[in-house]
Amino acid sequence: MAGKKVLIVYAHQEPKSLNGSLKKVAVEELSKQGCTVTVSDLYAMDFEPRATRKDVIGALSNPEFFNYGVEAYEAFKRRCLASDITDEQKKVQEADLVIFQFPLYWFGMPAILKGWMDRVLCQGFAFDIPGFYDAGFLKNKLALLSLTTGGTAEMYTKTGVSGDFRYFLWPLQHGALHFCGFKVLAPQISFAPEIASEEERKAMVASWAQRLKTIWEEEPIDCTPPWYFGQ
Repeated sequence: MAGKKVLIVYAHQEPKSLNGSLKKVAVEELSKQGCTVTVSDLYAMDFEPRATRKDVIGALSNPEFFNYGVEAYEAFKRRCLASDITDEQKKVQEADLVIFQFPLYWFGMPAILKGWMDRVLCQGFAFDIPGFYDAGFLKNKLALLSLTTGGTAEMYTKTGVSGDFRYFLWPLQHGALHFCGFKVLAPQISFAPEIASEEERKAMVASWAQRLKTIWEEEPIDCTPPWYFGQ
């Protein structure tokens, strides 16, 4: 939709990968709609995933005992966070929709993307206490996980060896995104691209492009335990 701003947080090392193709087609489709699209290519940026003392510029609020969460919160309020964090926060702040594009590692995000969440979504910026879940500070924004798996779709069912795919989405979508107020759109899961045929991989990319044509009409999921675990 013209005038909308989209941030794609992209975590894959190889541009020619399926993740790379999914990111590329999203940029193309959304740009064609008149959206402004920004990509944070975390590996290309050599993004720092570790939450350390270096994230605070200048003096600590408690130099005797280092508490990262407290120090990041205080630094956010004093505008003393490291520039790589504030650059990302500005992109998030401006976005109507944030898409996370990544391969699933151990039912979670790659370390570089986990580190982006740890450092960028700090208290004061993304949430406060109180001021989380439906009251989270990013509550007027949409978020969407577009991910690839090693395992097949049937492995990720209730009776499959890996359990329902919604189980691993709980900490990502609910514990991080919804906690910060995001309205979560249904995930885009491309199952087992490495054992798929070239045609099947092309179909995965095409179905993502197709979905993006009407992405602004979608309703968010009901991000509560029953969506993940059933009644």
